[in-house]
Amino acid sequence: MSLQLEIASCVRATSKFSDCTKCIDACPESIQLVDNLPSFANNTGVEAAACVGVCPTEAFSLSDFSTTEFFFSFLESKVRLISPKLNVPCLSVLSVEHLISLALASEETITLDLSSYDEESILYEHIKAHIEEANFVLSSFSSKKLETNADAVTEADKNAVKTNKEDEVSDRRSFLGNVSLKGVIKHKMSFDEAVEADELKTFALDPAIIAKIRAKNLPDKRKILFTTLKHAGVPENFEVLAEEDITFTSQKFVDDSCTNCQICYRICPTGALSSDGKFSLIHFDAMLCVKCRLCHDVCEPDAIQLQPGFEIKEFFEPTQRTLATFDIKRCNECGNNFTYTGGEQTCPRCLIEEEEAMFLHSNALSMKALFDDKKDDDK
Repeated sequence: MSLQLEIASCVRATSKFSDCTKCIDACPESIQLVDNLPSFANNTGVEAAACVGVCPTEAFSLSDFSTTEFFFSFLESKVRLISPKLNVPCLSVLSVEHLISLALASEETITLDLSSYDEESILYEHIKAHIEEANFVLSSFSSKKLETNADAVTEADKNAVKTNKEDEVSDRRSFLGNVSLKGVIKHKMSFDEAVEADELKTFALDPAIIAKIRAKNLPDKRKILFTTLKHAGVPENFEVLAEEDITFTSQKFVDDSCTNCQICYRICPTGALSSDGKFSLIHFDAMLCVKCRLCHDVCEPDAIQLQPGFEIKEFFEPTQRTLATFDIKRCNECGNNFTYTGGEQTCPRCLIEEEEAMFLHSNALSMKALFDDKKDDDK
């Protein structure tokens, strides 16, 4: 089982301004940056599994193991223990979203086996933090929670897993294909086939990869979360969580420094940020946001800000919010639409061209005057 990277899904491949280091922070001994892109040794295996669980866009994966397939097969089994001795290569492959979804979808309490991990290790702290965040989010709207233990896996657990692997798995893809959450329908709903990373330590951006980068794709783990939330009971009261306490989504606002340069919604990997045909506004779907922070990294005036709190209401009553609106007018010179901020109704491009023309004209007059003065001196 080896580590794979779909480089087209990596936010660092989308923009050189991306500061995302989640995979490196989770696996500092296995992953490094080369030419701004994550790179790792050819034989890197499950020791770097933590990067699979933290990657916001699911760019990382392990060969011969799918977190999406595991979600369905686990729920179909009778086992309610998740353990590296039993059914996962490492607990760290499961994201916070996976953990929340598993807890919501299971009628019985799920236990995560931590007995294989050194309590002093970075990996243990990483897994523990994921479990704590999942339970914290769950506590804001549900009585369900994840348990942990340090006990040995029983023979009954092993036999139940073996039996489950022999059973025929139901149609799992339809589970995600039926997601009807507002805003998600505009995204491609079918699964992409897994693409094995080349047997190289480094990655390059060829035209085919660039074409994939331009597509908007919602990670499977978010589709799973959508569906499990739809079947969860709606709480009587909606809590607000501190922004720093939730790592996989966010709510945003745009301040007055925004210039409507369009880069944020053009570069957003999931389509959480979008606009209309005239580019006269900025829409935001919090439930499509994976908190990769790419929009923040590329915003030159730093106009996009994180809202201090995340409203749990967004899980149950998702809303496409308008963060900014702009006055769009047609340029009197070229006829193209532009963001009007007052004054002469001329687009910035035409203003620049006019300034350049005036400079060239002024320069020509100055050169002519010098030439005439030289002729007079020669006389």
